[in-house]
Amino acid sequence: MLLDGFKNTLIITFGALLIGIVLGTTVAVIKFLAEEKAALRPLAWLCNLYVTVVRGIPVVVLLLIFYFVILRSADGIVTGIVAFGINSGAYMAEIIRGGIAAVDWGQTEAARSLGFNRMEAMRFVVLPQAIKNILPAIGNEMIALLKETAVAGYVAVQDLTRAANLIRNNTYDAVNPLLVTALVYLTLVVLMTALLQKFEQRLRRSDKR
Repeated sequence: MLLDGFKNTLIITFGALLIGIVLGTTVAVIKFLAEEKAALRPLAWLCNLYVTVVRGIPVVVLLLIFYFVILRSADGIVTGIVAFGINSGAYMAEIIRGGIAAVDWGQTEAARSLGFNRMEAMRFVVLPQAIKNILPAIGNEMIALLKETAVAGYVAVQDLTRAANLIRNNTYDAVNPLLVTALVYLTLVVLMTALLQKFEQRLRRSDKR
């Protein structure tokens, strides 16, 4: 049961993380480009509405809304991936937007002077520098997302936490299942932190070269 729960936790976490990164990057770029292009301002308004609404709703409530209202016929794991991904995307959007804003405006002007259009300057010059600046914040969001998936049991998904609760209910042992679950989460967080640190070190070495 714990192995099945561990597998489902990883599937939900990485599926939601992929959605969150793609959605967050898209929202952040639209909001940034809308500062100069009036045609994008309606889209930027929708993006602001999305970020405000999602960040204002607890993730458990959002998960239940998707399970009982929006994706009623979907599997619990699919619902979890979508709900957690949309929730993560709102936070990712603000993290990435902050990273883009931190890149010196001269970088964009230099790219434009070399013949890049606004979108190409964003893709090839601004975003790579922004990602390096916000990598620790993205790592924190990844860890937060992993721990948020512990509420996936609310929509009948046998994640790691729900598996521990089922074992506790069947064996009347409250200590061992919960301690094992806590240890697994802690190990995952430590591994993710170590991988992120190695990635940051590699980026720093590439900058020095």
